[in-house]
Amino acid sequence: MTADELFAQFAKENGLENASYECAFHFELTRELADKLLKLVLAGKKRATSSALCAYEKDNEPLPKVGGYSVITDFDGDAHAIIRTTRVTILPFKRITFEMASREGEDECLESWRKNHIDFFTAEGESYGYTFTENMPVIFEDFELVYPKETVTASKS
Repeated sequence: MTADELFAQFAKENGLENASYECAFHFELTRELADKLLKLVLAGKKRATSSALCAYEKDNEPLPKVGGYSVITDFDGDAHAIIRTTRVTILPFKRITFEMASREGEDECLESWRKNHIDFFTAEGESYGYTFTENMPVIFEDFELVYPKETVTASKS
C-alpha cells in the first residue's frame, strides 16, 4: 500500500477529507533497522525520533509541526502506519537526556542511545555532507501512533 492510499483510508475513516500528511519515510539507513523500528512504533514502544537539522536544511524540507501527520513505511516504501507529531524540540545532540531518548524505545541506557545515534548521524552525514558534532542541532520529535495498518504484524515478522 502506498503512503497516499493509507492516508486516504485513514482520512476517510476519521472524517478528515481535507487533511494531508507532511511526509512519508522509513527510519534508519538499513532494511533491518528500518523494519525493526517500524515494529517498535506499531507496538507502541517507539514514540519519538531524532533527526539532524542540517539534513532537513540540505533537502530543503519543512520541519515537522505539532499536529502534523506522517506516514511510516518499511524499508521498501510500503506504508504501515500514520503518526501525529505532538512535540518538536530543537537542541544540541549533547543535551538530549535519557528521559527523552527513552521515548525512542530503542535503548536501555543513554550511553547505548548516544553510541547508536552517533553512528547513525556519522553515516548519514557522509551522504549529506555534514559532520557529526556533539553541538549539532537535532530535531527531537515526539509523536503518537494514530493509525496502524492492521495487516503489518501478520505480514512482517
